[in-house]
Amino acid sequence: MLELNKIYNMDCMDGMAQFPDKYFELAIVDPPYGIGISNNPVRQMHKKKGWDSAIPTNEYFDELFRVSKNQIIWGGNYYDLRATQNYIVWDKKQPENFSLAMCEFAWCSIQSPAKIFRYSVLTEQNKIHPTQKPVALYKWLLQNYAKQGDKILDTHLGSGSSAIAAYDLGFDFIGFEIDKEYFEAAQKRIDDHKAQISFDTMKEEREQIKLEV
Repeated sequence: MLELNKIYNMDCMDGMAQFPDKYFELAIVDPPYGIGISNNPVRQMHKKKGWDSAIPTNEYFDELFRVSKNQIIWGGNYYDLRATQNYIVWDKKQPENFSLAMCEFAWCSIQSPAKIFRYSVLTEQNKIHPTQKPVALYKWLLQNYAKQGDKILDTHLGSGSSAIAAYDLGFDFIGFEIDKEYFEAAQKRIDDHKAQISFDTMKEEREQIKLEV
């Protein structure tokens, strides 16, 4: 079985196959929506074409539901999933533009009232992935839908925002990213974040020592 609190450059189907049934308490995933966003001329950073041209297979969803007790699936409105009362809406505070969505939907297996998270998509600067979501969004999801001690799965890691949120909030986590370039960029982003946290903690400790002296 793969080690927790790491990200892996591998096909998520191969990764999930290594875990027993219901091993993860919560999966938060962002698979391709099958809408061809990589070909959108507005998204100039999309250098890789066609990666989002098709939705995941039924086998993917079967495996996802096998290894996780609950799921939050971005783009759930594009997939053939069972009815749920809990659609999570990310209001991106996007100026009206016919080429860009003003919000995104996530299907959630946890039966509770639907919720809206309002956070500007423009807050996220220096993106390393074309469909990068904010760390703040993943922190909000974990704070609302997970409890301490839960193990979190992300099958389509992308920029690594979910891993950073899990690290900051103290959740055990595993993420898979099949694309080598995106994986390496995500790993660097995560490592840089951890290094900054360590530096800030050390600085605070030194300041506290000065105050005590």
